[in-house]
Amino acid sequence: MNTTDTTDTTQQNESAPTAGLLAGKIAFITGAGRGIGAAAARLFAREGASLLLAARTEAELKAVTEQVRAAGGTAEYVVCDLADATSVRAAVDRAVQLYGRMDLAFNNGATITPPGPVDQVPEADFDHLYAVNLRGPWLAMAAEVAAIRATAGTGAIVNNSSVGSLKANPELPAYGAMKRAVNSLTESAAVTFGPEGIRVNAIAPGGTLTEMIRTWEGHSPGLVERITARSPLRRAADPAEIAEAAAWLLSDRASYVNGTVLRVDGGSLA
Repeated sequence: MNTTDTTDTTQQNESAPTAGLLAGKIAFITGAGRGIGAAAARLFAREGASLLLAARTEAELKAVTEQVRAAGGTAEYVVCDLADATSVRAAVDRAVQLYGRMDLAFNNGATITPPGPVDQVPEADFDHLYAVNLRGPWLAMAAEVAAIRATAGTGAIVNNSSVGSLKANPELPAYGAMKRAVNSLTESAAVTFGPEGIRVNAIAPGGTLTEMIRTWEGHSPGLVERITARSPLRRAADPAEIAEAAAWLLSDRASYVNGTVLRVDGGSLA
């Protein structure tokens, strides 16, 4: 009869410190100057990743980079305009120049235009949303896949979509349309690059307390209250909560998750 007591060993294993979720990974984040992107930068660094942060506004990027470094993380930044193909490709190349490879990418950057029904969306607004919110992630994914393939060999990409892409979006019809197209690109890329070991997924956040939603609230008073009322949790999300979902999808713990659009909406579409 084996009388060895395994209780201590089990307790030790359960309490033993583990490596960070993204330990040793090189991660590229767009829209990293504020909101979900900035929260992702802080979280990914805490979880062990070395970062290249990209956005249009250098002052914001510099501030987030300094926050990450002050907390003991590793981060650099590059100014990048998602509407400019050359800028996007140069930013991805910069990650490889700095760190020698790319493992992960979070395509979070996006823009918003004033709300209004389909027939009142100015053509210029539609074109701007297309350039940043759809063409930008497409350009980024193409460059990221090439970088991962040429360096790390395998990796993961997460695109930031929206619950507004999963249903009618009468207040922001063009925004919702671009995000729905991002879902399609995500699924197609997952099928295309999955055989190489490059996973591609998306998150679809619900109402999240970012500057974007505060801008929308300014045009549509009571918006946050309406969003909160639709959530079974009766609150909006903090950007850090959305970043957690992105981190998990990028991590090896989600190794069999590919081609999904993960709702992070507090149950508002349940």
